[in-house]
Amino acid sequence: MSNIRKFAFYFMCLAIILIAACSKKSETTEIKHYPVDSMEGIKTELSVTIDKEITSDGKGSMFISTDRPTTVRLYETGDIDIENSQLVYQAKVRTKDVEGQVYLEMWCHFPGKGEFFSRALQSPLSGNSEWTSQKTPFFLKKGENPDNVKINLVINGTGKVWIDDIHLVKYPLNG
Repeated sequence: MSNIRKFAFYFMCLAIILIAACSKKSETTEIKHYPVDSMEGIKTELSVTIDKEITSDGKGSMFISTDRPTTVRLYETGDIDIENSQLVYQAKVRTKDVEGQVYLEMWCHFPGKGEFFSRALQSPLSGNSEWTSQKTPFFLKKGENPDNVKINLVINGTGKVWIDDIHLVKYPLNG
């Protein structure tokens, strides 16, 4: 076979492999969506309000103003029957005059094992920021099925924070 034919053959094989890999359907599933346009279902005992003016989706957001570090308890799912996948907590967050760090936190409870957490420490917010997409993943192996998931907003400092458009999404594990 000539070099040109070999190159064309290898190129076609590579193209077929890439097309097959790209056409593999991604099985993402939204588990929960919390629009945060009311206080319904919010677990916090802190003084928080719904802000109808400053919102990422036009429907309202949760506003927190704090003068000390705090964890805002947002929602709990109960049993969601998920395993062998990646569970991602994502939300839009906005800050004003934050001294310290703001990030998402997710706790998964496993019967007989306890609670384990995931935090979005790779991209905490501080100072002043416009609406920023934040997310934190939790990797669940086969047989790891949480009977409850708690999602929080951590303000490790002081300032004003808004959170909106919260999603829990299931992604397949790679490989």
